[in-house]
This record gives sequence, C-alpha cells and structure tokens, in this order.
Amino acid sequence: MATVVMTSLDAKSRAASRGMSDISIRNLFIIPTILFLIVFNIFPLIYSLGYSFTDFRASSNARANFVGLQNYRELLNDTFIWSNFAITAKYVIVSVTGQVIVGFGTAMLLNRDIPLKGLLTTLLLLPMMLSMAVVGLFWKLLYDPSFGIINYALGLGSFEWLSNPDMALYAVAITDIWMWSPFVMLLSLAGLSAVPKHLYEAAAIDRAGPFYTFFRITLPLVAPILMIAIIFRTMEAFKTFDLAYILTSQPTTEVISIRLYKMAFQEWQTGRSCALAYIVLIMVLAITNIYVKYLNKVKER
Repeated sequence: MATVVMTSLDAKSRAASRGMSDISIRNLFIIPTILFLIVFNIFPLIYSLGYSFTDFRASSNARANFVGLQNYRELLNDTFIWSNFAITAKYVIVSVTGQVIVGFGTAMLLNRDIPLKGLLTTLLLLPMMLSMAVVGLFWKLLYDPSFGIINYALGLGSFEWLSNPDMALYAVAITDIWMWSPFVMLLSLAGLSAVPKHLYEAAAIDRAGPFYTFFRITLPLVAPILMIAIIFRTMEAFKTFDLAYILTSQPTTEVISIRLYKMAFQEWQTGRSCALAYIVLIMVLAITNIYVKYLNKVKER
C-alpha cells in the first residue's frame, strides 16, 4: 500500500485531474528551489569571482579594468591583512574551544535523570535562538564599566572590557561562547544518549574508574558528532562579524570579516574586497577539509 501511494497519484485528486505525473509534481517543488539557489547564491558567487580580477569600484562609474592576479598578490603580501587573519585565528581558537568545553560539559551534566530535565534543556537553548544584534547589544550593557552586572558580580569595579585592547577580543569570544555553547551541548547530548548503557555496566563490573570510562567509552563514541559540532562552529566563528562589530571597535578585534566590510563598503575597493572574500572562502574550505579528514579517521576507529 505504501509503495502505491508513493509512486502513483490518487485518481480522484486534483493533480490527477489536471494530468500531472509524479515527476511533474516533484519538479514543481524542486525547480523553484534550484532557481532560487542559482539566482541568490551561485550567480553572485561567479559574478564576484569575475570582479576579483579587476580594479572595479562600486562608488565610481569608471570601467572595471582587468588586473589579473594583482589583487590576490597585494592582499597576500599585505601585513595588515595577515594581522587580521591572526586576530581571527585567535578568536576562533578561544571561541570554539570554550564552546566545546562548556557545551560538552553541560551535556555531561544533563545526561542523567534529573528533575525538570526537558525544561532545563529548553532554557539552556534560548541564547542560540536570539538575534546576533540583540545578543551584542545585551552583552554591551553587561560589560558596561559603570552599571554592567559582570563587573559587579566579579568585584572588578570599573574594569574596561570592550575599550581595553587586551581584553576586547576575549570579551567578544565570551559572548560567542555564551550564545553558541547550547548548539554544541545539543549535539553532544544526542551523542551521549546514543552510547549503549551496557558498556557502562560492563565497565562498572570491571571496576573501571570515571576517567577510564570517560576516555575509553564516552569520548571515543561521542567524538564523531562532537567533531561535526566543531566543524560547524569553526566555520561560523571564522566568518563572524555581527558580535565583534556591535560590541567594540578596537583594532585588536578587527577580524577578517570586519576588514572585508570596511574594504568593500567604506573604502569602496570592490574588486579587491571580492578577492579577499575568495581568499577567506578558500581558507574556510581548507580548514573544513582538514576537519572532515580527521572526522573520517575518528569514524574508522
């Protein structure tokens, strides 16, 4: 019965009365989606690739001249651009590491029978459901040296978080950790719930300690799904813009996305900014490829 339903139309249905086949109905749903992706994703991608080889400026009516790989050479030889990449790398390491520690630790605590577990899990997921702009403005108030609750809770007096060049990047990373640790927690919780209980029972019979159980049973079995969370969060952290732009304007927090924004929409170096965007894209793909290869090795164990 299920096969008939999936492969043929009801003779009394409206689609059948119009002479529409299953393939026609499938195309009716798929083709608009494909066209949408081509118009809003693939076409701008190819269009910007062409501009990356020119000296085009969106603020000028001058004709774009083909300059070949000049934009790429200048960007790769620019020490300020590499400084932005270094800031981004530092931010990614701090942010993603914090998210994995907090998210996975919270999942370990929730992976047991506790009262109101469902409600507690839902409340912990709220930060990732908020808008980036809302989170940025909210934490900007929390970091305020005059009336911010963070300084009051930690007893730091009028400590400057966002205007301190040495602490501003860490302040942005802490905000990102607060917002996206629930994402890592959710995936980790799914992985922990899938670990067979009989393995823990066998370990308890063999009198295995908690550290042995964690490193020999829990972590190896949860590692693949944890790696997936790390891949997604690394890609997003590498492209971060909203939080850093809203929270502070310190040079030490100018991640590569902010440098790209300034180059494209403040300096109007459109061709050069397109080249920088492709350099960022290639780096993200390279990092992701490394993660995926490591993920495949983890799955083979």
